[in-house]
Amino acid sequence: MMDILSTLEALQTSRSDWLSGTSSVANRTMAASKGKNQSSLALHKVIMVGSGGVGKSALTLQFMYDEFVEDYEPTKADSYRKKVVLDGEEVQIDILDTAGQEDYAAIRDNYFRSGEGFLLVFSITEHESFTATAEFREQILRVKAEEDKIPLLVVGNKSDLEERRQVPVEEARSKAEEWGVQYVETSAKTRANVDKVFFDLMREIRAKKMSENKDKNGKKSGKNKKSFKERCCLL
Repeated sequence: MMDILSTLEALQTSRSDWLSGTSSVANRTMAASKGKNQSSLALHKVIMVGSGGVGKSALTLQFMYDEFVEDYEPTKADSYRKKVVLDGEEVQIDILDTAGQEDYAAIRDNYFRSGEGFLLVFSITEHESFTATAEFREQILRVKAEEDKIPLLVVGNKSDLEERRQVPVEEARSKAEEWGVQYVETSAKTRANVDKVFFDLMREIRAKKMSENKDKNGKKSGKNKKSFKERCCLL
């Protein structure tokens, strides 16, 4: 009788160990699958550019967390990542919030190289910050010189401070048209057009990627056809 009980206990223990092992394998598989799904999402890299104090960080934090942070001072740069739904497709946006101070001008090139799209931000209450957008744009064009079209939006922030406006809408819009880009006014405080500028920029980034992939596939297809013709000969 004791032998039978011992055997049953051993079987029970083996079954428990097996179930535990299966559960661990299942958990690891689910974690790996989740990680794979996460990494398979399209990733759009956005760089916030503009003079210090124009509200780049406030716009970023409002978009990320639905919060208005009035007094926030980034160091060299702060990076954020968020999963969003863009036109029915789940994607990830990576936002690099760069410091606008002149002290960091030398390291901006490295940041700009990694960016796929840019929000060029100024404050409508400070004309000097609007004038500075031309210099920031030139730096972006220089760093991304090998690219044909660079996704970029000009953003006039602090639209809630209309009574302190120094940059007329017509002037900002005219400059954006000259550069061939969209101009949007935002308010990090009231959240006006905050989502719009990020989503519109992601659409431009996506369109550029699709165009590049199409050109790449077209060239590859043409090369294959040429190779096939070269292999053929008349008998």
